[in-house]
Amino acid sequence: MRAFTDARDAATADELWLLEHPPVFTLGQAGLAEHILDPGSIPVVHCDRGGQVTYHGPGQLVAYLLLDLKRARLGVKQLVHLLEQAVVALLAEHALAAQTRADAPGVYVGAAKIASVGLRVRHGRSYHGIALNIDLDPAPFGRINPCGYPGLAVTRLCDHGVRIGVREAGERLAAHLCRLLGRPPGGANEVA
Repeated sequence: MRAFTDARDAATADELWLLEHPPVFTLGQAGLAEHILDPGSIPVVHCDRGGQVTYHGPGQLVAYLLLDLKRARLGVKQLVHLLEQAVVALLAEHALAAQTRADAPGVYVGAAKIASVGLRVRHGRSYHGIALNIDLDPAPFGRINPCGYPGLAVTRLCDHGVRIGVREAGERLAAHLCRLLGRPPGGANEVA
């Protein structure tokens, strides 16, 4: 992501990378090691995104949005809101009410976090993004203070009866992101 972002110029198309990670804890650039309680055999990777510590693993959709914010006429707060709203819209398709919180970025179902946001912006271009819990093993979240909040409850789509695969969730999330960015799927400069 860093190499792509550093090599971009004004004509470089924006991209959306959709993936699953192997089990890993990531600690943001200002993250505090004290929020990693017991990593066990799961590696801890220091990264240059914002935020504290989170867990990534199979069964979680990770969406990295590599976006030229100047060209999109977006600020960082607007981008965070856009990512959150795309997840809220995806969950609404499954009759799952979700909300955001002004004091803690991400998406919540009730008091439990279902999606975490962590971004980095360099030279007006974003990378990193949002992670949505679909049916991953939740146990590793108990080995950290998720997003720096001791005792923060974490939930998954499958906990609410939503049965959707990571691939399908990625396709639906991409459609919502394109809509919110004002870009029709399949059009020029499509988020792909």
